Amino acid sequence: MIQGKRKEEQTPPLNERTQLWASTMDGHVTTSPEDRLRTAHRNSHAIIGPVVTHDRERRDAGEELPINTGATRSTSGGHRAIEEEADPFRTCFERDRDRILHATAFRRLAGKTQVFVFPEDHQRSRLTHALEVAQVARAIATRLGLNIPLTEAIALGHDCGHGPGGHASEDALSPYVDGGYDHAQWGADVTLAPLNLCTETLDGIRNHSWSRPAPSTPEGEVVSWADRIAYVCHDFEDAAHTGIVATKELPPLVLTVCGNSRREQLATFIDGVVSGSAREGRVGMASEIAEALAAFRTFNYERIYLRPASLRQAGQVIDLLRALVDHFLVHPSDLPAKDGDGGPDNRGSAANTLAAVRYVGGMTDRFACRAGVRLLDWDKERLPNGLDVTT
Repeated sequence: MIQGKRKEEQTPPLNERTQLWASTMDGHVTTSPEDRLRTAHRNSHAIIGPVVTHDRERRDAGEELPINTGATRSTSGGHRAIEEEADPFRTCFERDRDRILHATAFRRLAGKTQVFVFPEDHQRSRLTHALEVAQVARAIATRLGLNIPLTEAIALGHDCGHGPGGHASEDALSPYVDGGYDHAQWGADVTLAPLNLCTETLDGIRNHSWSRPAPSTPEGEVVSWADRIAYVCHDFEDAAHTGIVATKELPPLVLTVCGNSRREQLATFIDGVVSGSAREGRVGMASEIAEALAAFRTFNYERIYLRPASLRQAGQVIDLLRALVDHFLVHPSDLPAKDGDGGPDNRGSAANTLAAVRYVGGMTDRFACRAGVRLLDWDKERLPNGLDVTT
């Protein structure tokens, strides 16, 4: 036992996925001898070429600005698993963006945890997070002359593979999935597969996490940065509103470089990506700004994500979701007809396991808790945040 700490405040050993997630704090140093740019992915390779930045005055004047040489071009109906005719008005990536916006998986993000289970009115959900990522990504892509609809499609869809209860759902569902449950891969290859999205969109969603291989497009790498910028800033703001942390506690580097308001912080990080990418001709963040972002994320990691209440919440989520999957493995007939794989003869089959994980992973926080009470007679005291399932 750690001296001076109560037993419930001890931090348990981090699992492999969490260690990998934490290992990307600083990003990756490029081959530039001056270390002027950091990339989100170790094998970053997206070159955008000489950049003509698209400033507001030129757009106000109605000037038609060409996209930069490294930007991804739209191609007829798009590169899809199932070939489609081109739309007469929308590009293939505009169609992808629209399909994601209308998808059930996207709507369900409104009921899924960002940091706090069952957030209060002002706190973020996975849906509001996705919208903020899309705004940050669009701001960057616009100024760099990249493909905006592709950027938005990746941003809006990047978290559709998340299960209930935030990242704890990945720990909960990993034992049932070969190679583990990764929300990025699951979102692209399972959750959004029925939408027949373009390969470039799916690639950006599948590889947006910094611990994944680099996306194949510069737009995908922009979303990787936008995701981190958005959650670092808004997770801190939500925690500050609840009194968990205070602005004055931020590392001096963050306060000096980025200021003490979310508006200043977002502007600094967005400018850091734009200036660094324009200067080096590839997507990344100016190193001096990236160091402040890393310090900010490290602070959040230690003070918000690993605080005892967060760890208790994660443990409650893991116990509940695994119990639900185990129930559906034994009782596949309890799965909805469209999700199930038949009757008792299919217990334990690979198809039944996939169906159970897909169903539980698609649940909102509240639906999962209600299912636990209804199907498992789950003790309400063991539910995250003491949810009243009757409301």
